Amino acid sequence: MEFRTTDQLQAGLAEVERSPIDNGTLELIVRRPAVDEREVLDEAALGVAEGLVGDSWNQRGSSRTGDGGPHPDMQLNIINSRFLALIAGDPERMALAGDQLAVDLSLGSDNLPPWSLWIGDSVIEVTDQPHTGCAKFTKRFGLDAFHFLKTDVGQAMNLRGINARVVVPGTIRRGDRITVERPAG
Repeated sequence: MEFRTTDQLQAGLAEVERSPIDNGTLELIVRRPAVDEREVLDEAALGVAEGLVGDSWNQRGSSRTGDGGPHPDMQLNIINSRFLALIAGDPERMALAGDQLAVDLSLGSDNLPPWSLWIGDSVIEVTDQPHTGCAKFTKRFGLDAFHFLKTDVGQAMNLRGINARVVVPGTIRRGDRITVERPAG
């Protein structure tokens, strides 16, 4: 697989910037039953305690918790589907990112501070926990993509994605509409 260059990423950014701000679409659901395993789903259950039911997030430790256990505000990793398509090149490679949800929705920091998103009959809350690139991301999508995440534009648009937690359990399906619920005031 040939990785995208910085010039290719910059050229594709205009398409990512066209992502909807308020009403998006759930494009991809990926369950990670174990490290480096992926299951692409058409439908999934979200639970308050489990996150994406059957996903291994609750078996993964975090350096951000006092006891090294899973971080409750990092149940779900969400990435912009347009950016993911750009870096993946081939739709078959999109699940490699490791994010459970790929959405056609602007994830920029101006658009989604800690607020809620309605997806299907469930509600998730965007948290303040940063989602950063890692060695696996670099191996799968290249050094240029990793460095692009760290640019001012990459950071402002949250191109690596965001973290969220489930606040209302329910069922989600590919193609579900996503509605941003902003706090009053």
